[in-house]
Formats: sequence, structure tokens, C-alpha cells
Amino acid sequence: MNFNRNEKTNQRIDRITPQHAVVGIDIAKDSHVAQIADFRGRILTQRPLSFPNTEAGFKRLLQWIQKAGGENGKTAFLVGMEPTGHYWHNLADWLLEQGIEVVLVNPMATHRNKENRDNSPSKNDAKDAVVIADLVCRGCYTEYAPQAPVFDQIKTAMGAREYWVEQSISLGNRIVRWIDLYFPEFRSVFKEWHGDRAIATLKAFALPAALRPLTAEAVVAGWREQGMRRAGGVSGKAKAVALLHAAACSIGKSNTDDAAGRDILRLLAMYEAAQRILEEMQQELEALLAQVPLAKQLRSLHGLGTITIACLLGCAGDLRRYNHGQQLLRRAGLNLAERRSGKYKGQIKISKRGDSMLRKYLYLAVIGLVGQQADFKHWHACNQQRGLSKMASIHKLIGKLARIVIGMVQRGETYWSTLPQPSVA
Repeated sequence: MNFNRNEKTNQRIDRITPQHAVVGIDIAKDSHVAQIADFRGRILTQRPLSFPNTEAGFKRLLQWIQKAGGENGKTAFLVGMEPTGHYWHNLADWLLEQGIEVVLVNPMATHRNKENRDNSPSKNDAKDAVVIADLVCRGCYTEYAPQAPVFDQIKTAMGAREYWVEQSISLGNRIVRWIDLYFPEFRSVFKEWHGDRAIATLKAFALPAALRPLTAEAVVAGWREQGMRRAGGVSGKAKAVALLHAAACSIGKSNTDDAAGRDILRLLAMYEAAQRILEEMQQELEALLAQVPLAKQLRSLHGLGTITIACLLGCAGDLRRYNHGQQLLRRAGLNLAERRSGKYKGQIKISKRGDSMLRKYLYLAVIGLVGQQADFKHWHACNQQRGLSKMASIHKLIGKLARIVIGMVQRGETYWSTLPQPSVA
């Protein structure tokens, strides 16, 4: 399979005929700016059109395009725009409903080509619209094909989940900071602050001053009041004794106990709310994946979890549209990039020009597979025996995972291995 980018660019150029009017649109939050060019990049309208991000503005754009096309003998239209934030979605979908082809131009390409036409570093919305139209004429664009609704729902859910994961991490960091300030010895008793017993302690008597007058039995009783089922026992009483000893010799800040006690309760309430939301979103993603037959195929690869599969289908979309794993890597920005000129040969690095969330979860997926899946564990060991570092091996296996996933989907097969799988405790 040949993936020559020059060949693809030529194919995109060839589809733009003399009958085409190419429309470049600079996207913004409240209003957009459009300019029209012919298939050679020559401007067809004297002035650009600025129109609001409303239905009335969209209709005004369509009428302007049709009028300019009629005056210049153009019977086909191709609209190019940058996928700037989330502001472009409504316009792109509306144009598709009107039968207008829409393509996307990389913002980096626009930034680097803004001086090509006038040899000036100046930047404004009208100029950006012209540059976008020019890039489309030269074949520097990608097709915009909306996904089936279920893929869009998965992507929306994954985007929302990432927000709540960040919130949960931020709150967790705030709680750790609180512990370091007011009860630093707490972490010598509990290795993980977010365990059931640790959280029950923070809720019931987080401050050392609240623990000092108590007995081990009173501490265990406090844990029970917080809903712990197995608060006592030998291990529970030992933890209580260790906690009391830590509180007795604590060096934590003690001149703001009242404010600190209220603060930790607020932080814990918000953290637990975030955790509940994440659990709800996990169930929502499970329900969405049940509607996608591809998800069942991907689950056959032991070690790919719900979140990883949801990210693959949400960020990459319908995997049946990909012909090779290299396309999936490019979508994630995991394709290799190299600087070379004459005798100079730079270091080969990943491009990172793609979906950052997809890149993140492909990396995490391979980390999990190396630990749980026999084949990936074997390949990882072989790579290291050949002299590759652990990180280089991981990146190599990401490429292998991409090829396996696309191969499974293209052939309609599930994954099977000749190696025995490790048992899961």
C-alpha cells in the first residue's frame, strides 16, 4: 500500500476543476470572514464577506457564494476552513446540508503560508480567508466527512470525561497539599490518601488535634460512622493506633484548624462528586460502545479497556475508513518526522501534529497491553533484547497496535494469539 503524500495532494488538486469556486473562510467565535477564488487561486470577489455566526449569516454566505459563482460561470463550490476550536462545526454541518462540499485546512499550514502571496507578515481575517482558499486550490486540505451520530456521541462523552478527569486530578492535588500542610504524618499511615479508610479519616477527624484525645476504639467507631463496613478487626485497630501515634507527634500547621477543617470537607465533597460523575460516564460509554459492532472486535484484544476503545472510536471515528495503521498514527500525530539537508541529519521524532487525546490513549493502551497481553509482553521483551530502550520499544509497539487494529477492522476479524494469556487475579 503506497501512502505517498505528493500523490494524494495531486489527487486533491485534480478534483478541483475550472468550474469550481473555492471559498476560504476564516472562523471566529461571533463572526466569520469569507473570500472566493477560482481553481488557480485568483480572487473572484472585490471584497471579502463578513457574516455573523447565525442562521441568517449562513444564508447570507450561501447567497453571496451563489451570486459570485453565477457571475463568474462557476457551477461547483468547495468551501475550506480551519477547524478552529469548536466554532466551525455548526457552519460546516449547515453547508453540508445545503449540498456544499466542505474541506479542512490545518491552521499550521495557514500560519506558515500567510506570507506567500504578499511577502508580508501582516495578519488579518480577510488575508487568512484568502490564504485558506489558496491552500485548498493547492490540495493542502483534508476531507470533512461527518461521522455516524454514535461516533460523535462517543467523542463528546470522551471530551467531557477528560474534563472531569482533570478536575479530579486537580482536586486530588489540592487534598495532598492540604495533608502536607496540616497533617504530613498522615501519609506514613496511609500509603494512598484516596483509600476508603483514609477518606473516612479525613472526613471524621482530619486534623491531629481532633485525634489526640481519642482512643483506638473511638477512631474505629468514627470510621463506622462514615460507612466503613470493616472498620475494626486486627488490621483496623492497628491502623487506628498508628494514626493516633502519628497525630501525637505531628508537626502540621495548627493555627488555622477551623478553616482547614472546613476546607478539607469541601474538597472531599467535590472530589467524591467528580468520582461519581466519572462512574456515570463509564456506564454511558459502555452503553454507546454496545451500539458499535467494531467495539466487540476491539475487545477481543485482551488488555484494551472501555476507555481506550471509546477514544479510538471517538477520536479516530469509523476505523473502517482507514486503509493502513499508518493513517491512524498520522491522525494521532505519532508519525515520524525528520530534518535532513545535505550532510546534516537531524534526530527522528514523532510529529505530534494530530489529536492529542488519541495520542495519549494509544500510548496508555500499549502500556497496559505490555503488562496484560502475552503477545505485546513478548514483543516488548524482544525489542529490548535487540537493544531498544523501553520507551523506543513502546513507540514501536504503538505502530504495531495501529496496524493490528486497522487490520482487524478491515478483515472483520477478532484478535487471536498463539501465546498463552496471563491469568487475571
